[in-house]
Amino acid sequence: MKVALTHDWLTGMRGGEYVLEAIVDLFPKADLFTLINLPGKVSAKIAALPTRSSWLQRLPGAAERYRSFLPLMPFAMESFDLTGYDLIVSSSHCVAKGVRKAPGAVHVSYIHAPMRYMWDRFDQYFGPGQAPLPVRLAARAFRPLLRSWDRSVSSAERIDALIGNSRFIAGRIRQAYGREAKVVYPFADLRRFTRPRQAGKDYLMVGAFAPYKRFDLAIEAFNRLKLPLVIVGGGQDEAKLRRVAGSTIRFLGALPNDDIAGLYATCKAFVFPAEEDFGITPLEAMASGAPVIAYGVGGAMETVRPETGLFFRPQTAEAIMDAVVRFEREDTLFDEAACRARAAEFSRERFQRELAGIVRGAWAAAGRPAADLEI
Repeated sequence: MKVALTHDWLTGMRGGEYVLEAIVDLFPKADLFTLINLPGKVSAKIAALPTRSSWLQRLPGAAERYRSFLPLMPFAMESFDLTGYDLIVSSSHCVAKGVRKAPGAVHVSYIHAPMRYMWDRFDQYFGPGQAPLPVRLAARAFRPLLRSWDRSVSSAERIDALIGNSRFIAGRIRQAYGREAKVVYPFADLRRFTRPRQAGKDYLMVGAFAPYKRFDLAIEAFNRLKLPLVIVGGGQDEAKLRRVAGSTIRFLGALPNDDIAGLYATCKAFVFPAEEDFGITPLEAMASGAPVIAYGVGGAMETVRPETGLFFRPQTAEAIMDAVVRFEREDTLFDEAACRARAAEFSRERFQRELAGIVRGAWAAAGRPAADLEI
């Protein structure tokens, strides 16, 4: 049996790449196909696979500004020749699910989100103030074509089974593609978060500085509250966020996993202002025994419980302030053991078991002999 794995790009280890790593465990002899592959940016386990990048990587500037080449990505992904592969498992938040399978092959796609740049988060990436005018005009011009392509490659003829990473995303898949998706939740690497809980005074945020993460709202809230907030990460909005941060905000940049685990263990609470597809970082905080203050929409609604954190609505600085003030009064209501127990429900082993079950089901539904499936 020949297996192909596809992933949008390999430019760092974030939530999607840890999911890919768990998929690699199931298919250690697979070949990996991706648009962009930057050496040294992913784990040794992923890097060990035979990996083929697309012609997009050879274009000038693509390695640094690959998101600017979004209109070309569908063509690059469809250019891969997967003739001879019996099974394709795609890990997709953009175009990785758009590969063409050979007749008789089975394609199972794990969807982190429908192409977020062109669907529900278009304005957050290409609205006024988010991109230069020529880029915004080009994105608006290409949007209908990219959405049409995204919908067509998500058909039952191209993909045998769709998997959403949350009920929230399963609903987005239904809206965008008109198909039902099974749900397999991602996981937190629980082995990283075993330190004793020693809550301090600092609130914590961890993540990429992308527009939809809404770090700006949390910074405004903590500026006004004059409470300490530590921020870990980097990204396209970093300069803008640093400009508006007050004296109680500290930026630590990108840190090793062990250092981040230490911050989770000692933070007062973890702040999560984004409408996220799922959200790994709240799970990591809870795995460390830390409570979560989260925007009450999206994947966080499926992980955070009343005994492990609280929600705020609407998505405004004022609502974050109200939630933090409420937390300051009620922090003793949140139990470390309950936080750790909740995170433990989202294990790597559970993810792999459920994903393997769906792959077996799609394989059988295609009439392929069970004995041929190596998983």
